[in-house]
Amino acid sequence: MARKEHKYIFVIGGVMSGVGKGIATSSIGKILQSKGFKVNLIKVDPYLNVDAGTMNPTEHGEVFVLRSGLETDQDMGNYERFLGKDLTDEDYITSGMVYNHVIQKERSLGYRGKCVEAIPHIRDEITRRFTRAADVNGSEISVIEIGGTIGDYQNIMFIEAARVLKVENPDDVLFIMVSYLPIPGKLGEMKTKPTQNAIRALNSYGVQPDIIIARSEVALDKRRKEKIATSCSVKSEHVISAPDIKSIYEVPLNFERDNLGNTILELLKSQQKSRKANFAKWRSFVSKVNAKKPKIKIAVVGKYFDTGDFVLSDAYISVIEAIKFSSYKLGVEPEIHWLNAKDFEKKSKTNELKKYHGVLVPGGFGERGIDGKLNAIRYVRENKIPYFGLCYGMQLMVIEYARNALGIKGAQTHEIDPKAKDLVVDIMPDQKKKLEKEDYGGTMRLGVYPAYLKRGTIARKSYGKELIEERHRHRYEVNPDYVERLASKDLVFSGVSPDKVLMEIAELPEGKHPFFLGVQFHPELQARPLEPHPLFTAFIKAAISRSKKRKK
Repeated sequence: MARKEHKYIFVIGGVMSGVGKGIATSSIGKILQSKGFKVNLIKVDPYLNVDAGTMNPTEHGEVFVLRSGLETDQDMGNYERFLGKDLTDEDYITSGMVYNHVIQKERSLGYRGKCVEAIPHIRDEITRRFTRAADVNGSEISVIEIGGTIGDYQNIMFIEAARVLKVENPDDVLFIMVSYLPIPGKLGEMKTKPTQNAIRALNSYGVQPDIIIARSEVALDKRRKEKIATSCSVKSEHVISAPDIKSIYEVPLNFERDNLGNTILELLKSQQKSRKANFAKWRSFVSKVNAKKPKIKIAVVGKYFDTGDFVLSDAYISVIEAIKFSSYKLGVEPEIHWLNAKDFEKKSKTNELKKYHGVLVPGGFGERGIDGKLNAIRYVRENKIPYFGLCYGMQLMVIEYARNALGIKGAQTHEIDPKAKDLVVDIMPDQKKKLEKEDYGGTMRLGVYPAYLKRGTIARKSYGKELIEERHRHRYEVNPDYVERLASKDLVFSGVSPDKVLMEIAELPEGKHPFFLGVQFHPELQARPLEPHPLFTAFIKAAISRSKKRKK
């Protein structure tokens, strides 16, 4: 049962995937938040995976880890970045979660011997999750993105749950369709028919959209708005134009120019529909994004780039955004170059890295591209190019240093060769038990863990405090048996767990290298537009310094 007078906004996609439902949902949430409402955003993923943890990044994009450790869809990252707040487990729903709960309840006689069916039991469990998320967050408005596209078999049950919620609470539920209007190259004319057909499909489910957000390469003209309005039974002022723009962070401002926030509140019969949005800080940030500024070249050396003939930057979307936030804060424009680690398997190719102002190796799994990454790390260490290693990027940094600076030639990670002589990066004992059982889903070190920072280090200087909390997603750690040998020369473990067993940050002192630092966690997951992450900011500062020196 929905909480009385709580408002629900459902965002549904039409025509094709990738039209920007996640950004639209984030932007709607931001607008309502800026008007003073307590908002929670929910992502519904219709797949049968219980969470996103076992999905291939080249197919699905980044796995975003919540503070709790729940592995989720990358849209959850956009939600957190736009709202500037941490989300809860209740804000993420998959078909796998729903069916798993219903089946477990049936097995324990929770339905008291009834015949368990999709309707009402699956549908009612979905509704329960919608309302529970509102209760846990203590929100006034829930904005719920239903993944997939109209016509998909997988999301029908979620739309049905939303429909019933609307029937029971007609003044408290709103439907928004985000649809795409193509402009075929040979025709040169914007076409509305695919959107009309998508809305007819939605109508067949018993749902009529209240607002249509029309995505296209260019803004809608008056004629197209009127055509959509007439064909799809909505007011023309409820057809919102959403053309391609330079930055996704402009979207809330563009929506507000079309008065979307007040339109939503009016349709929801809110008594506070005239609240004015306070976008002062957000506008200041967007102005920095759009301002003309000097460029710095950042190389990202990874392996999750190949998907057919295309480059999938979505695998590292939080990393990209974290680089941007810190760059904008410091008044520069990051020019991000995607470098495939396989290209550096020949040491002679690493010389190409000298033209970059900073090099970053992000997280990842598996053996592919490792030799290339190690060669790249050695080159930037020896040539004093700013380096930032994230998770696997730190582990490889430690292995490279052990091999080439300390002479531990057999240094290796358990992930690549479990029988190697010198496992300077090894698997945690409790993880070994899980792997023996082939138990992979949700079994890594996940979520927030604390760490203490050593005085006089780059890490401590960057954070400006002794105790930090960062989000993790990994199985392997720097082997405690090798820490003393690894730190015998210049390498400093500047961040350690409270029990001093786990090495969280490794770095070379500033006197030895301008910035050579790796972290076992994923700092990109906590970077925000209005609050850039301190380590990314320190990395970009070092890159700017290199840029200035190269110009002299």
